[in-house]
Amino acid sequence: MNGKNRGKLYVVGFGPGHFDHMTHRAREAIRDSDVIVGYNTYVDIIRDLLVNQEIVQTGMTEEVSRAQTAVELAESGKKVAVISSGDAGVYGMAGLVYEVLVEKEWHPCEGVEVEVIPGVSAINSCAALLGSPVMHDACTISLSDHLTPWETIARRIEAAAAADFVIALYNPKSGRRTRQIVETQRILLQYRSPDTPVGLVKSAYRERQHVVITTLGEMLDHEIGMLTTVLIGNSTTFVHHGLMITPRGYQRKYTLTQKEQALKPHERLRTEAEPWSLNAQTEQSDKPVTKEAKNPVAWAEEALALLQAAGKVTATGSPPITAPNVTPILEVAVSSGVAEKKWTSNQMAALASLAGDKGEITYTPDHQMILRIPTDDPDSVVRRLKDAGWSVQPVGDVVQVKACDFCDGDKGESIPHAEELNRRLGGMNVPKELKIGFNGCAMACYGAVTEDIGIVYRRGTYDLFLGGKKIGRNAHPAQRVAEGLTPEAMLAAVENVVREYAEKGHPNERFHKFFKRVQEVNGFRYREQPQPVAVDTVCGD
Repeated sequence: MNGKNRGKLYVVGFGPGHFDHMTHRAREAIRDSDVIVGYNTYVDIIRDLLVNQEIVQTGMTEEVSRAQTAVELAESGKKVAVISSGDAGVYGMAGLVYEVLVEKEWHPCEGVEVEVIPGVSAINSCAALLGSPVMHDACTISLSDHLTPWETIARRIEAAAAADFVIALYNPKSGRRTRQIVETQRILLQYRSPDTPVGLVKSAYRERQHVVITTLGEMLDHEIGMLTTVLIGNSTTFVHHGLMITPRGYQRKYTLTQKEQALKPHERLRTEAEPWSLNAQTEQSDKPVTKEAKNPVAWAEEALALLQAAGKVTATGSPPITAPNVTPILEVAVSSGVAEKKWTSNQMAALASLAGDKGEITYTPDHQMILRIPTDDPDSVVRRLKDAGWSVQPVGDVVQVKACDFCDGDKGESIPHAEELNRRLGGMNVPKELKIGFNGCAMACYGAVTEDIGIVYRRGTYDLFLGGKKIGRNAHPAQRVAEGLTPEAMLAAVENVVREYAEKGHPNERFHKFFKRVQEVNGFRYREQPQPVAVDTVCGD
């Protein structure tokens, strides 16, 4: 690419969302760009800065396509701004843009020019609203396990808790990810007191800003969602008149109530004024120390070491914390069956009895209820549910067979095939939650053809549809890939498709994206979908 046609990529972090907290350089880059690429909500936030730029906007989870589109536009010679809230380099778009460029064998000296423009990240903006909770060593951890295995996240939480970091939790909870924040609290309580201060900040510096200061033991009693950042204090963090404050350590060296300090300016950096420092410890270890030569600080340090060795105090000098008995949470999907949508009073009584005062039951639009209860004996709970006549399935990234109501059984000849499909595939682990829609007649009043996999029963045979997308601005029906399949052929085809997706799909890759990427599944060819027309509507018109 020659210099004349060399495009430019701005990767812009615009801060928490209010214009007052957007850097001057971020504004300049947005105004200088020919094209703005971003998530729908982010484009709406900065819309007042736009003049006549071309806009490429997509829904959530479309990050890869945004990055690819931005790179292609820049390679064509345009100036492109890829926008992220907060800082583009902290769970933002900067890394993904570079990854896409690297895959294209990009070189900084010859390819498109890239400038990453920093913004105020959530840990900073939320800390300012809470007081000064991040005055000492801190870390950020995202609880989203869509791209990172939960086992890895859990190890990081435990390491940060053991090392007494102030911790900022990003993406703590969503409609489908509810257990992660519960597990995080359980891990943290093994290392920190339930009274540890915790700040919850939702939509910092935006219209619906909400700030709560609570404790580690009680934080789950408050609303936490995707727009919430959770700041957890360390062992020294305290609350004063509604503000979270983490001391930096000045009180160890200075007397904060006195204007005149005992340590003079020329003495403040001496090792004897910092007996806890590595330099002081090194100097001390290099000298033979007798009882007579020890100063009071050395005696205190030796006493502290003996107490630590005996398990009487922790590394910070505070009494050890006994981890409370936190019971694991069981989360299962409960239904009356694939084709049965009625419940008996005995079933409901059994479900309510198991939930008790500490559990919760959430009804979903998928003909299921999600039961969440604390229990040390999940097998017993599942057994009691099944004894009451409930069908029990795991939740998360698994296969879910959804069937229509079969007109109260009037069109019930296909019910055994739906049940067999659920027996073979229901609850199977896949890269991303997969829904198989099953229509019991050609009327297809239940919209199976909008699901990941759609099946329509018609005069003793089946039509098969693949790759639907039910929600989002680019929602579309599935493609019909086969018609007139016998029941046996349909069952085999669907099972083969699902198993191929389970084997070859990327982590967190939805089925419609997988179908488009591989182009062929079980012999069924992908066809490019017509692009939907994006219309910006105004509520009330």
